Amino acid sequence: MPPMKTIGLIGGMSWESSVTYYRVINAYVAQRQGGLHSAQCLLWSFDFDEIQQCQREGRWNDATGRMIDAAAALRRGGADFLVICTNTMHKMADDVQAAAGLPLLHIADATAERIKAAGLHHVGLLGTRFTMERDFYRGRLVERHGLEVSIPGETDRQFVHDVIFGELCRGLTRDASRERLRAIIQSLADEGCEGVILGCTELGLLITPDDSPVPLYDTAIIHAEAAAELALAT
Repeated sequence: MPPMKTIGLIGGMSWESSVTYYRVINAYVAQRQGGLHSAQCLLWSFDFDEIQQCQREGRWNDATGRMIDAAAALRRGGADFLVICTNTMHKMADDVQAAAGLPLLHIADATAERIKAAGLHHVGLLGTRFTMERDFYRGRLVERHGLEVSIPGETDRQFVHDVIFGELCRGLTRDASRERLRAIIQSLADEGCEGVILGCTELGLLITPDDSPVPLYDTAIIHAEAAAELALAT
């Protein structure tokens, strides 16, 4: 059996969803390899409050520097490739990859490939305001993968953003928030979306496929499975 590649995980943004990555990656490897096999991985876990302050204050250069430092530490530790365990921080994915000199498995690419394999073209996108509104993510789905991407209206975007930071990143799941998110997903489906991307790695902690009239694409699970697949690839 060929050796596995070592996955370098940049996590802690938030740790709530980094747990999902660790669980899914190891379960995938165990299912594929059998026995007592699990993944070879290194995890750099940030104090998310520091990162979130950079986001809130628009100090993206500072955030990029911290991400590059984390990637360098993972490379020194023996990582073969990098996984950023959050959608929003893919804003600096190209800079991190270039500085680290390691391949980086992009979350939007992994998600888009899953959507295209299902034969879908028009999808909705939920996430932080940064992910929904800025071009680094939505633009990549459109320009690189040819998808049509819709986002909710202003009020709904703010609601989703607030639920992520005010509840899910703190380990809180509230029925009222779930109901509102169900309604937002329904509105995207009514606009013609064939599926909806859960473009924040915490959203799958609150919303499940049973909450949606169309397929949901949980980026945390998709990204983690793609990372495990790459680690096992010869």
